Amino acid sequence: MAKVIDRQALVGELNKKFGDCAEIFEDNTNQSIKVKPDKLVEVMLELRDNPDYDFKVLMNLSSVDYPENFTVVYHLNSLTHLHKLTVKVELDKANPQVPSITSVWNAANVQEREVYDLMGIVFTGHPNLKRILLADDFVGHPLRKDFKMQA
Repeated sequence: MAKVIDRQALVGELNKKFGDCAEIFEDNTNQSIKVKPDKLVEVMLELRDNPDYDFKVLMNLSSVDYPENFTVVYHLNSLTHLHKLTVKVELDKANPQVPSITSVWNAANVQEREVYDLMGIVFTGHPNLKRILLADDFVGHPLRKDFKMQA
C-alpha cells in the first residue's frame, strides 16, 4: 500500500531550496502539490535525485482544461519509499507553455507529445515536439473544451 508523503514538509523544503516555487494543492488524494512552471525542471530533478523522496518513476503525465487555466499533471512514484506524489502546474490559456521534463524522465517524451497534440500545450525544450496521434495537417486540439468538430 502506498504511503502518504508529508506534503507540508516537502513544500517547505522545496521553497527553502528553490524560493517560492511550490504549495500544497488541495484535492481528494492528499498527495498533490502545485509547482510554478519556471521551477518545474529543478523541482522534478530534486524529487527524482534526493534520496529522501526518490521519485524515480514518472507514472503518467496528462492535462486538464479548466475554465481558468490548463493544468499539466505529473504522477510520480517512489519504489523505494512506496509513496506517490502528484505535481500540478497551472498554465495561462493564452500562452500554454511549460518546460519539458524529458531531461528528467525519458518516459515524458511520448506523453508530452500526446498532450501537445491533443491540448496544444507547448513543452519548451522538448527534443521532438510534433503531433503523435493526429495528422500533421489536423487543425486544432480536440481535448480542449473550446474545440469545435468540423464536418
